[in-house]
Amino acid sequence: MKIDLGNALVAGAIAGVLSGAPSTVLTLWARGDVLASSAAAGTIVVRDDASRPVQVAAGAAIHGAISLGWALALAGALPRRPGVLAGAAAGLGIAALDLGLLARRFPAIRALAPVPQVLDHVAYGVTVALVVRWLRSRPGPGRA
Repeated sequence: MKIDLGNALVAGAIAGVLSGAPSTVLTLWARGDVLASSAAAGTIVVRDDASRPVQVAAGAAIHGAISLGWALALAGALPRRPGVLAGAAAGLGIAALDLGLLARRFPAIRALAPVPQVLDHVAYGVTVALVVRWLRSRPGPGRA
């Protein structure tokens, strides 16, 4: 399927913002550190001993880039009218790669509680799928 770059980027941006809700709610409920996952993500691009503000800023940037990248991949791989199940499956697949394979190289990410992180990935996949579906259903040039 042809990827509409605009649709993919919009879906990735929306999903990148909203998909952290599960881990944020669970962390707040447990009275934990809501910035821990952002700081952990930051260690992908900055040293583990970088200051916390630097890690958090780097985490925000890398999370945005990863969110947009995965949205491009999903926009091309998802069915024409993706639903919740397709999005959830995509999110689980991304979680398997991100958390099961790639995170092995990053101790700070490995140290995060896995369930909230998997839930965030599922929320991401579902959000991308639903936003892409909605954007594709609109008439006009944004339809691809």
